[in-house]
Amino acid sequence: MFDETCTVNTEKADFIREAEIVALLREGEVATPEEVRAVIERSGRARGLSLREVAMLLGVEDETLIQEMFAVARQIKDQIYGKRVVLFAPLYISNYCVNNCGYCGYRAGNRFARRKLTQRELADEVAILENMGHKRIALEAGEHPDECPLEYVLEAIQTVYAVRNNQGSIRRINVNIAATGEEEYARLKASGIGTYILFQETYHRGMYAKMHPSGPKADYDWHTTAHDRAMRAGLDDVGIGVLFGLYDYAFETLALFQHARHLESEFGVGPHTVSVPRLKPASGINPEQFPHRVSDREFMKVVAIIRLALPYTGMILSTRENVSLRTRLLDVGISQISAGSCTGVGGYKKEAMNEQRDGEVPQFNVEDRRSPDEVLADVCRYGYLPSFCTACYRTGRTGERFMALAKAGEIQNVCQPNAILTFREYLLDYGTPETRLIGEQTLREHLARIPNVHIRRLTEERLGQIERGERDLSF
Repeated sequence: MFDETCTVNTEKADFIREAEIVALLREGEVATPEEVRAVIERSGRARGLSLREVAMLLGVEDETLIQEMFAVARQIKDQIYGKRVVLFAPLYISNYCVNNCGYCGYRAGNRFARRKLTQRELADEVAILENMGHKRIALEAGEHPDECPLEYVLEAIQTVYAVRNNQGSIRRINVNIAATGEEEYARLKASGIGTYILFQETYHRGMYAKMHPSGPKADYDWHTTAHDRAMRAGLDDVGIGVLFGLYDYAFETLALFQHARHLESEFGVGPHTVSVPRLKPASGINPEQFPHRVSDREFMKVVAIIRLALPYTGMILSTRENVSLRTRLLDVGISQISAGSCTGVGGYKKEAMNEQRDGEVPQFNVEDRRSPDEVLADVCRYGYLPSFCTACYRTGRTGERFMALAKAGEIQNVCQPNAILTFREYLLDYGTPETRLIGEQTLREHLARIPNVHIRRLTEERLGQIERGERDLSF
């Protein structure tokens, strides 16, 4: 993956302006309750917020004002996304890595038996994921020029798309691999991926240097400008994210908005998704030793603020978090969640075969160990509609086109019906009797919420087609 020619980077991440962040956060700390309420009220118009307004919200400690933020965040999420939750699973293909990141179980300094999946092993992992009902995955790999070159990743993408297990298929692969060059991103685009995702981990240069003492990822500018290269190469759906807990969460959140604003200014559209992983235990990693840990209350506030400030951006939550918190975060902004996740290479087959996992080193520890079926049933009980929809990127509704439809409110005409169709597929092909029972009730309720009578009737017709054995129908 890493090319030695990439070590010399001419791009500078000058869009992350630390002095401006510090000044705005100081101003935000002295904002009056009236000023904060005015910002919360403006955010309800779903037009986004300025950096100064975000800083004011980050400075809020009053519980009443925080609850008001939560209420408006819930309103915006329902307005734009409806009561839908997109499901996915991570798929780790290699844990070889030349970086020495201070928060990661895969770091080069960790001594354990490294491995990568053969294409046959990969196909087995995919078949297991398909048998769980998954339609979209996040492909993950460490950075290693010899063991995990781009050619290996591209071959893995072809293998994943080629696997068919009964009615199952993976219809969208989002890719989370190391920063690379425009030519390499163009090849990823040609391979048919969905979103290219790369976490910043920390935007603070000093902390970034401390957390990345060696390896190609140590180059802050090369890493932070990766999304620019990806978008210039044609990958118009990109995802950004911070590993909350490495540095002050208020600083990281405001820097994340600087990054989002930069992408929108340069390319006409900001990030398609924002991921919000939080520092968790891993091999050799004790979060208690990190001074900037983020509490549940602070974490919920951050998620709500991101939803208020970036209303049309998808928000992704992993199984790092426990069941209770994951459920509560659905109400304040999260729109995509992983389910049934394994964060080790070959982990799905080991779980399916009830094999001992001795010696396996996951990238991080998983707290939500429910099966996908259990997650789906709980999502329904909480009033949400599970979705396996992948239609947007497959029909070209990406980048500016997606955002234009979202901001016009027209995306609801396809997202709600497609969620219903894909969930019906799941219930028929994979659902347990208990999940089918609550799932059918959920489908009836959400079908009735489609406002356009014509689209509702078309959805009913296609539900009948799915009942008769057709699959992969969409609007």
